[in-house]
This record gives sequence, C-alpha cells and structure tokens, in this order.
Amino acid sequence: MNLTTEPYLAQLEQWPKKGRHIMAQYDTDTVVVYQAYKPSIGHFAAANGYFGGDFQLSRMSWVKPNFLWMMFRCGWASKEGQEVVLAVTLQRAAFDEILAQAVHSHFVPHIYVTESEWKAALSSSQVRLQWDPDHDPTGQKLERRAIQLGLRGTVLQKYSRDWIVRIEDISDFVREQHQYVLNRQYDKLLTPYEKAYPVLNEAVAKRLEVSSL
Repeated sequence: MNLTTEPYLAQLEQWPKKGRHIMAQYDTDTVVVYQAYKPSIGHFAAANGYFGGDFQLSRMSWVKPNFLWMMFRCGWASKEGQEVVLAVTLQRAAFDEILAQAVHSHFVPHIYVTESEWKAALSSSQVRLQWDPDHDPTGQKLERRAIQLGLRGTVLQKYSRDWIVRIEDISDFVREQHQYVLNRQYDKLLTPYEKAYPVLNEAVAKRLEVSSL
C-alpha cells in the first residue's frame, strides 16, 4: 500500500481538536482523497487508474480527504454499495483548483451577502462544499469539522481521468483496521498520516472558512 500510516493514538495527540480543518495526506505535489463504491466501479478504477465502466459522470461525486470521515460514511467498507474503498492520489494543483471553485451547499450570509447571490454561485459552480462533524473511529462526533467536496460537470470529468496520479484499493487495510476498532484495541490501530492542509490562497481560505492553526 502506498499510503503512509501512523498509529492513530499518536496522531490524535497532534490533530486540532476543533475548528474547520482540511485533514489530509499530502506532499508538495499530491493530495490523497477517499471514495467508496460498489465493486464494479471500485475494482475498475483501481485496475485502470481512472474512473470508467459503471461510473456515471452525470451524477455528482463526493470526495473526502479525511480518512476517518470516509470510514464513518462507508461503515469501514461495510455499507452496501460502498464495499470498495479507494485512495485517490490527485495532483495538488488540481485539488487547489477544486477548493477555489467550491461553493457552500447552504446559504452563509457573511460569505454570499444575499441568498440570491448564493443561489447563483451554487448553480454556476461545479464544486459543492460541506463542512460536517468529524468522527472518531467508533463514529462518535467530534467538535472538529471535516470537509467533503461534491464534483460535477467538467470538474468531475477532469477528476475522473486527467488529475489522477494513482488509484489504490485499500479495502483490505480498512477491514483489518476496523477489527482493532471493534475490539477496542486502539493502540494497534493505524490510520493514514494526516495533517491540516494549508490553503495558501487567503481569499479562498476565507471564503471556505478554513480555521487557522
């Protein structure tokens, strides 16, 4: 597996406890996001390095850079239609472009001024933004907020093929780590190494409401 992992308990001490943070595994050139699909889509993507086959470009597709947030949503690869968990390594410049185009999925008065302005931005944007409660390995809500990004249109087309560096099926790793969660053996639990992602464009960071560290 290409992901860098570290003990969960060691990382927990370093992560911010509250605020809006884009927790992710990244380096100077790439960022990892996660998705969970039914086998026909997940296996095709992992085998071919792009999304095709049963993957539908006509539907919005949500990506999550935070591993434990993805685990909460897919039930650690146990939910129907989410049995295959993918780690999708993207070009970092592409991830920054996605963030720059993101529009909140609900009206935020101090960002959009008027509801009609927000609706116009939402209808024209190809990236939807949501901040949701982050979760610990057991699924309990945390004070910290996690980001998820909905992609559609040409952004989804570019994501599905052009921006991908690598796609890896990490389902076996997910199920293995889930056993430690079920047995409450948190000292053995490994999670992908993550830290708060820096949104270097100040205007974008302000609009997305990313918290400062």
